[in-house]
Amino acid sequence: MHIPSIKKLIETYDLPLLQEAEVALLEEGKPEIIIEGADEGEQLTHVMAAIWIKNEMNEKNIPFVNALREYTQRVRNSIS
Repeated sequence: MHIPSIKKLIETYDLPLLQEAEVALLEEGKPEIIIEGADEGEQLTHVMAAIWIKNEMNEKNIPFVNALREYTQRVRNSIS
């Protein structure tokens, strides 16, 4: 997971485009947007994180940094 890549997705694309890219990657297709990452798995991680964070920002009306903090805490909790 590369935070600058996730931030770039959030700043560059709207939610519908991110969701379309997620579907394309899940269906082993090529997304229409540019997603940084070493492989399709990392690209999928980035786009899924961007969708989750963007949803949190919209639903809770919070800035990127707060939504990112919630996302990374969620990831840490799922690992431990």
